[in-house]
Amino acid sequence: MNKDRVTNARRNFLKNTAYAAAGIMIIPRHVLGGKGYIAPSDRLVIAGIGVGGKGESDIDSFHKSGKAEIGFLCDVDDARAAVTVKNFPKAKYYKDWREMLDKESKNFDAVSVSTPDHNHAAPALAAMQLGKHVYVQKPLAHDVYEARVLTESATRYKVVTQMGNQGASGDGVRQLMEWYDADLIGKVHTVYSWTDRPVWPQGIPWSAITAEVPKTLDWNLWLGTAPYKGYVNKLVPFNWRGWWDYGTGALGDMGCHLIEPAFRVLDLQYVTDVQASVGTVFLDGFKRGFFPDSVPPSSHVTMNFPGTGKTAGPVKLHWMDGGIQPERPAELGPNELFGESGNGTLFIGTKGKMMCSAYGSNPRLLPLSKNKEFSVKQTLARVPGGASGHYAQWVEGCIAGYGKMKMSSPFEIAGPLTESLCMANLAIRAHDVPVKKD
Repeated sequence: MNKDRVTNARRNFLKNTAYAAAGIMIIPRHVLGGKGYIAPSDRLVIAGIGVGGKGESDIDSFHKSGKAEIGFLCDVDDARAAVTVKNFPKAKYYKDWREMLDKESKNFDAVSVSTPDHNHAAPALAAMQLGKHVYVQKPLAHDVYEARVLTESATRYKVVTQMGNQGASGDGVRQLMEWYDADLIGKVHTVYSWTDRPVWPQGIPWSAITAEVPKTLDWNLWLGTAPYKGYVNKLVPFNWRGWWDYGTGALGDMGCHLIEPAFRVLDLQYVTDVQASVGTVFLDGFKRGFFPDSVPPSSHVTMNFPGTGKTAGPVKLHWMDGGIQPERPAELGPNELFGESGNGTLFIGTKGKMMCSAYGSNPRLLPLSKNKEFSVKQTLARVPGGASGHYAQWVEGCIAGYGKMKMSSPFEIAGPLTESLCMANLAIRAHDVPVKKD
């Protein structure tokens, strides 16, 4: 392949993406049906960007709501997209999301983005600027700035938004909120969240050996706004998570599922300062390795949040990954699970403790005997279908229109959460230096 042609194509990609981020419309506004426009049939027409893997299940879940039509599909890898393309043969297929928005934006109402982390913000922002409702997989963005821009844009463009942390629609987090509001554990001052991730390589050097790009994959489009590098084997479709240029490590991958309950229960917003310690890797001869392109193999992050109307003061939230876990609570019996499958969140209050597993599931008061002693009245409405209803909720919200329905993870909640995780990742990258927000 001609190197100059690749360079020019990449330069054009970055230039066009910058135009979209700057607010330059991809198509004239007058050809659209208006912000919040829904097809006369009252079925939401969705365009999917990233439709393999998790994107495949997202598209399928929207369709199963019974109120959505999958009109357009877009993916940089034909092989990854093949199942979804087969399942929705009437949907028009594109490889470049910019071309799809340019040519088809008057023909759909909403966009689902399920790409690698580094490619979330650009298509989501471009879609919102066109007045399209958006569903974006977690984490919402790849860095602090992107998260803030998407949060503000959701309000500016008056579109219905939802992040793909489906546990936010589950019954578990609502049970935790009701327990806390009933003062069963007093005022929370400390939270621990932990995960068994990563389950992909981290703390390793970037491969010096490039490989031939698979014929089904457009590598230049996959890179998107990331710095250009030659293709290496085993990076896609999964292992990109461990590289800063593309992923956000274990914290970005699972933090939106595990830390989200604390944001909901305590009304947390933006983190004020963060510090981190990380696992060490060694090379031959016991020489300490440092691989700045790769996320460390494990980390312990401390995030400090200002007090809210639901706390008596500031809140300290500890994040642990790579096999690190907090001290087991004394209230937990020897045969009782601490979290579940290596994941969990523990709330420590002035009068007691409560915990849950990933996605806010399986909430429990500690000691577990308390779960039989207390009966708290249900005060919060449940999402039909629980966590699985996360998709249908967004579809129905889009059909109803901006401001008509309450979403479980709108950008006003998902944005500060993601921004806090991205700031924590800055501390992980500069693990010897605390990070403070101006």
